[in-house]
Amino acid sequence: MSVNNIKILYEDSDIIVCIKPQGMPSQSDKTRDLDMVNYLKNYVYEKDEMEEEPYIAIVHRLDRPVGGVMVFARNQKAAANLSDQIQDGEMEKDYQAVLTGTLPDEEGVLNDYLVKDGKTNTSKVVKKEQKGAKRAELRYEVLDILETEEGTLSYVLIELITGRHHQIRVQTASRGAGIWGDTKYNERFKKTKRVYRQIGLFASRIAFKHPTTKERMVFKEEPFGEAFELLDAEDF
Repeated sequence: MSVNNIKILYEDSDIIVCIKPQGMPSQSDKTRDLDMVNYLKNYVYEKDEMEEEPYIAIVHRLDRPVGGVMVFARNQKAAANLSDQIQDGEMEKDYQAVLTGTLPDEEGVLNDYLVKDGKTNTSKVVKKEQKGAKRAELRYEVLDILETEEGTLSYVLIELITGRHHQIRVQTASRGAGIWGDTKYNERFKKTKRVYRQIGLFASRIAFKHPTTKERMVFKEEPFGEAFELLDAEDF
């Protein structure tokens, strides 16, 4: 893969902000497919003509079939600072989603408790009292609803308050409005014979303080991919 394939939004000696393509892992996994961390290491190594492997740290993740804006740290100090911002809820992460179905209201908050199953790499909604349960919260606003040959599609803006494993995918699916193309959680797609390497979920905005200058930084990208092209085709 050429370094020209991934869009770089911003870079300096502390951070790199870029667009992760759908279908690409955020970091190395058992598939050994090229991932964002190693891609960026190769990118920096070649661009700066380095003799040693550059430092690239992942501070937040996007699921493999999800595309969108990500920030990576280029040194340990920046990594620690960005991680602290996430832990303290200071980093803002907004998504756009295409759902098959409708959510309860035009806007609202989804609160659940989730448990991750490491064996199946899935999460599920459980009662608060269950061992290992972690609180999951997001805010949503329905931008529009479209009736199509595939049924009702909702175009939704989502603000992630907590960052749990597969959180948006699990919480929307539990309300009967799963992410388009999601073969893990959306009942409409679980039995499909087609392998969906991208789903209708895109990280369209991220905001944080620069780890060194403390300047507030905001990065946005319009969503792309099959689900969003479907909406365009339907004059959404």
